[in-house]
Amino acid sequence: MAKIHAQITEELAAFIAAQPLFFVASAPLDAAGHVNLSPKGHDCLRVLNPHRVAYLDLTGSGNETSAHLAENGRVTLMFCAFSGPPSILRLYGQGRTVIAGDPAWAGLRPLFPDHPGARQIISVDVTRVQTACGFAVPLMEFAGQRDTLLNWAENRGEDKLREYRAEKNLSSIDGLPTRLASEF
Repeated sequence: MAKIHAQITEELAAFIAAQPLFFVASAPLDAAGHVNLSPKGHDCLRVLNPHRVAYLDLTGSGNETSAHLAENGRVTLMFCAFSGPPSILRLYGQGRTVIAGDPAWAGLRPLFPDHPGARQIISVDVTRVQTACGFAVPLMEFAGQRDTLLNWAENRGEDKLREYRAEKNLSSIDGLPTRLASEF
């Protein structure tokens, strides 16, 4: 039932744009390390071309993806149809973290909403595009995005967010440095 595609087609890009939620998975090279899986929302992903996507990453309690990308670059994004026809889309690739000051930042940042707490952009060169049936994915109704994270970031302000990132976002739970570590 799985199908490999040569690239992100216009139909697949439309499917991506219609999903209010996607998941990001990454892992360290050390088999004893922790595999990370994070949900993402808030209209933060863009298809840049048939072989490249990027998403705006907001400040959170950890920064595993950035650490794993700095170590090995491996990342998978998964989109599930929770409404409409069943479908799953996985984008496998090599990613990198783009932070403010990086030459790529100026070209990527304007593509995303001006969310408070934006800490980095994850750019992914897609090496495999795979769809699957999604028959086991439940049907669910989308009620809206939660505003809790955005309100938290806005209430903290940029200075307090920088302090928070310096305390919580400079290394993974396995001790790998993140790209943000180069800021401090």
